[in-house]
Amino acid sequence: MTRIVVLISGRGSNMQAIVDAGIAGADVVAVISNRGDAAGLVFARERGIDTRIVDHKQFADRAAFDTALAATIDTFSPDLVVLAGFMRVLTDPFVLRYQGRLLNIHPSLLPAFSGLDTHRRAIEAGVRVHGATVHLVTPRLDAGPIVAQAVVPVLPGDDPAALAARVLREEHRLYPQVVRWFVEGRVAVDERGGVRVRGEGRSEQTMCVPQVDAG
Repeated sequence: MTRIVVLISGRGSNMQAIVDAGIAGADVVAVISNRGDAAGLVFARERGIDTRIVDHKQFADRAAFDTALAATIDTFSPDLVVLAGFMRVLTDPFVLRYQGRLLNIHPSLLPAFSGLDTHRRAIEAGVRVHGATVHLVTPRLDAGPIVAQAVVPVLPGDDPAALAARVLREEHRLYPQVVRWFVEGRVAVDERGGVRVRGEGRSEQTMCVPQVDAG
């Protein structure tokens, strides 16, 4: 059984999607938040999942917070740590501690629009497609090896809220799929630092398109 710890800061909708997917061989053993009022904690408790709060405001600096966070994570002996709307920039020692087993989902088609406010920036740039990326976390922000991406159209008249909602629907499909690949042992990092998803004798297609009608 693959033990998974999920980190959230708010409603944790991607965490909920992973839990609701019922992935065979996966056990979400804990949900940890840096905010005591995170709505996702309520969902986790209702599902019988252990929850913890490590409030970043209680620590003098980022390094002290990350040390406490790692100590809390390690009590659950996770095989995989999943960032699901965890709104903290993590220090290099923390990231390296979980190297190769720390996942994040970012609301853009990386390397485009790293950082914040991605949907507004995509609209202002005039791109025709946007989406989400699941990647392994490395010390360089939003620059880790890409595991999979989901693509959505940018439609005429879109505002950031409408585009964000379209992307989020695909995040809820993409993230559980990537977690499933990890649980199945199909994700491998090659010698150049790229990610391959092993299928039956070939690389798995890792670009997803919407299942819903975009019109």
